[in-house]
Amino acid sequence: MNFIQTRGIDPTKPATVTFSQAILDPIASYGGLYVPEKLPELGAAFLEKHRNSSYKVLAKDMLDAFDIDIDSSVIDEALNLYDKFDDANNPVPVVKVKENLYVSELYHGPTRAFKDMALQPFGIVLSSIAQRKNENYLILAATSGDTGPAALETFKNRANVRVACLYPDGGTSDVQRLQMVTENAANLKVIGIHGVFDDAQSALKRLLASTEFKKALSEKNTKLSAANSVNFGRIIFQIIYHIHSYLELVRQNAITMGEKVYLNVPSGNFGNALGGYYAWKMGLPVEKIIISSNENNVLTRLIKTGKYDLNGFDVVNTTSPAMDILKSSNVERILFDMFGEVRTKELMQDLEEKNVYELTADELATLRESFDADFCNGDEGKAYIKDTFENDSYLMDPHTATCFKAFETCCDPKIKSIIYSTAEWTKFSPVIANALTGEVDAQDIVALESISKTANLEIPAMVKGLFTKEITQKTVINKENIEKEILDFI
Repeated sequence: MNFIQTRGIDPTKPATVTFSQAILDPIASYGGLYVPEKLPELGAAFLEKHRNSSYKVLAKDMLDAFDIDIDSSVIDEALNLYDKFDDANNPVPVVKVKENLYVSELYHGPTRAFKDMALQPFGIVLSSIAQRKNENYLILAATSGDTGPAALETFKNRANVRVACLYPDGGTSDVQRLQMVTENAANLKVIGIHGVFDDAQSALKRLLASTEFKKALSEKNTKLSAANSVNFGRIIFQIIYHIHSYLELVRQNAITMGEKVYLNVPSGNFGNALGGYYAWKMGLPVEKIIISSNENNVLTRLIKTGKYDLNGFDVVNTTSPAMDILKSSNVERILFDMFGEVRTKELMQDLEEKNVYELTADELATLRESFDADFCNGDEGKAYIKDTFENDSYLMDPHTATCFKAFETCCDPKIKSIIYSTAEWTKFSPVIANALTGEVDAQDIVALESISKTANLEIPAMVKGLFTKEITQKTVINKENIEKEILDFI
């Protein structure tokens, strides 16, 4: 399979690239992104074939359908990492919580967040390509809390790879921060910045597109790539769990094969939702994709009004910080799929130059055929956490909680909904403790122990151990100094 570009073709770049090329150099012409030239068609026969398949068997067959230029043995090695999740037989449990509402738990990996689903195998794939080419790579990661720990975990001590991870100082949960700043592998550099996630992501995109930065790296015998979902190597693994979750409902006799469902996704950078959209395009029976936001509700406004407007809006710190994002990279891939490269380039240029773009009435109608959206503020989210724990005996994190409002406002109650839970309760314990018991400003370790006692849940060892580990990554800088800090690291 070849990959094409969302904003058209710069004459200095090839018209199409392979999967491995798109992984290694993920920014396309004019600052755009790579997308598959044509999605494989899976359809009813594929779903029926995998009615009772394991996650790994399903994943391997779907990746084979993409016909990517990665050795089969490397894919097998990458997928075997799912064996290290909580349940090797089912790394993504799907749990019934309410009538017609099911939660797909994507957080049972080593960093207790959904980014492990894509980044665990992605690390092996990228490192193997680098070794095969006998090249050294710097992997940039910008994180609002979950990508960073997952990227560091998958790439630590891997050959031919170094990682520079940018995070907003004070903009993550304490557990997320500790997962990053206690990493001590020699090939990892964690950099806190004074700013917000959008500052980190903008720096990442600027460096990926900078010929001067790439030249400076080249002088150090190093090439450049990224672990964020601008990289299709992330997205391809995020398609799989949407198909798996649907098949889990079939296996549980909650739906019949072919019955349509809602995919309800807490959304920041839109990669999770994009994976669902591609699964739908490839043949998954979907009624609609529901986008759930927090107070940083730029996506809700886009889907409701057709206007993506950042003017007069600043990122608000919320109880669901991994979604504290205003510039959602993967919306671009949706625009390309629906409206083509010329219109996508025009819209993205408007966003970059004017901080706003607006769809036509017809374009908005097209978007709304596939998507609906709502947003949930922090107090509403905590109420859903408390209510769902007390009435349904289910404990969830504040990102997942945003989906419960959209379930009520956007979904036909007669149609089954799959909510995607992106993080374990342990990563946002002060918010959850406040929701359950009214505790205010509790330190993470205190909140964890309080919830553990209240909910009769054990704190996973990999989380509890963070509070006694040595802080090894102490760098916090102004965003203007990011490039120098990274080059000094290399």
